[in-house]
Amino acid sequence: MQTRPLGNSDLLITPLGVGAWAMGGGGLPFSWGPQDDNDSIAAIHAALDQGINWIDTAPIYGLGHSEDVVARALKGRAKKPYIFTKCEFVWNEAREITRSLKRESIRKEVEDSLRRLEIDVIDLYQIHWPDPDPDVEEGWAAVAELKQEGKIRWGGVCNFNAAQLTRAQAIAPVTSLQPPYSMLSPELETGAMPWCAEHNTGILVYSPMKSGLLSGAMTRERIAAMPEDDFRQRTAGFKEPLLTRNLNLVELLRAIGTPSGRTPGEVALAWTLRRPEVTAAIVGLRSAKQVAGVVGAADYRLNDAEIKQIADFLAIPVPPAAA
Repeated sequence: MQTRPLGNSDLLITPLGVGAWAMGGGGLPFSWGPQDDNDSIAAIHAALDQGINWIDTAPIYGLGHSEDVVARALKGRAKKPYIFTKCEFVWNEAREITRSLKRESIRKEVEDSLRRLEIDVIDLYQIHWPDPDPDVEEGWAAVAELKQEGKIRWGGVCNFNAAQLTRAQAIAPVTSLQPPYSMLSPELETGAMPWCAEHNTGILVYSPMKSGLLSGAMTRERIAAMPEDDFRQRTAGFKEPLLTRNLNLVELLRAIGTPSGRTPGEVALAWTLRRPEVTAAIVGLRSAKQVAGVVGAADYRLNDAEIKQIADFLAIPVPPAAA
């Protein structure tokens, strides 16, 4: 699988990376519902066997559980992938979650992540959200300090806007931005994407298939059967009046991909990767079987006519919700 340089770093990463959010399991306000650790480990192994060379996780995914699962999956692997994780969400013994960008909090977080991941250095360490906003400078200065000390190799941010990126850049170069980006959420194109192109900051997009909605495997029945702690059932794209439009979009993606043997999910991923500013896309995985439905996107390219088909569909107004 081809690789691309990530921003100003020496990391050469594949166009697709393993997203370990759902691997944290259920029981939290923004979880994906219950998850079998053996399925998570099998998914990681299948992705690595296909050539994917990086994993993106975070402490908040299962309150440390996702990082634990990643460590278990990599035991005994001769060739280790790059590991990307994050800071900013913290919790106490009662599992009450708060946010902190204070220097000492981040220094504690990085040690906890190194311990859970069972590694000596983190390849990419990212501020998860710019919150609290007044502490962005303190948080980013702490990340830069960790890089100088060798705790991390490179520093990045997630969910920052252009103004916040500028504030961080004044302290130390920003290697990467991790924003949401999909054909259903294209705001990045007029937001921070131009800033990243100007400053040689790589872009790692998350939710490129809109949390699985564009994967081709989502149905009304599956959505209706989602467990209570799956955050997706509470999001607008999974409910009317948007759901019908979104499922119709999936059928268009299926029609585009079928002649080339590609899934709707691979078409959705290729749409995000069509932009040269996008270094790579994060693919959330929950089973080994899912890898086969996405890995082809790494070398799949949409032509201009197919891109226009998608744009024309998205330009159709969404009918209002029934009264």
